[in-house]
Amino acid sequence: MSGIVAILPAFNEEVSIGSVVLLAKQHADRVIVVDDGSCDRTAEVATLAGAEVICHPENRGKGAALKTGFLAVNGAEAIVTIDTDGQHDPAEIPKVAAPILAGEADMVNGSRYLDGQDKNTPLYRRVGQIVLDKATNLDSGIKVTDTQSGFRAFAPHAIPIFKFRQNGLAIESEMLADAGQANLRIKEVEIGVRYDVDCSTENPVSHGVRVLVKILHDMELRRPLYYFTLPGLVLAGIGVGMGLLFLKDFYHGAPLHFGPTLLMIMLTLVGSFSAMTGVILHSISRLISESRSDRVMSMEEGL
Repeated sequence: MSGIVAILPAFNEEVSIGSVVLLAKQHADRVIVVDDGSCDRTAEVATLAGAEVICHPENRGKGAALKTGFLAVNGAEAIVTIDTDGQHDPAEIPKVAAPILAGEADMVNGSRYLDGQDKNTPLYRRVGQIVLDKATNLDSGIKVTDTQSGFRAFAPHAIPIFKFRQNGLAIESEMLADAGQANLRIKEVEIGVRYDVDCSTENPVSHGVRVLVKILHDMELRRPLYYFTLPGLVLAGIGVGMGLLFLKDFYHGAPLHFGPTLLMIMLTLVGSFSAMTGVILHSISRLISESRSDRVMSMEEGL
């Protein structure tokens, strides 16, 4: 049985992949690089550095690369994922994997912000990070300080709960949402990060916007009360408030104007419909979740 298996998803990372693999090999028993359709020498450099390399014929996204890497693991005690753009320090692999090996957690999240603000993080990145953290925590129902971290560790028995619906960079948030839904034991450990390297293939602003859109879409399915009911109640409340003001003015002899009255009616109707939609979807979601739990318990009893 392998102790720690490191999975390194990579796309056009020939500049940094060699050093990351060489350092990771010092702290992991196996290093698996998933070359996600790179058009440079990423796979060649990773092979020369001593990694086991799996190649996608075309770029399918980080989520697909992680899924391929997890499927290639067999008999590990802990599985660690680490980004290959050079910002993470592979020497911290044992620290991230330690809670898994000790049986204290099912999933470990490496965090830049566990002890507060990271002074090395550029301001524009931190602002976007805070927005994504709030949205992801709301969607997942858990509290994590660095939701977009790619430096994580997993217990092998936890891997089947991840659905890998997102192929792109929103996979970080999706995995936390899956972990929260499955009630996994999640622990955070402090990690360092470098911003003096420029190996990333993603623009952080466009990346953040795309991830936020994916989180909001996921929230539509996982948290319908937040996505539909809460905004619906706000709209309906505004509509009712406007209606009460109009009635007060009408009682004192003021005429009702067509435009504001129509707006009041629309806000009340749309808000009420949205609120009820959220309640119905929430009930359906709970029934589906309970049905899945019953099936899992039945399977376990059968075994």
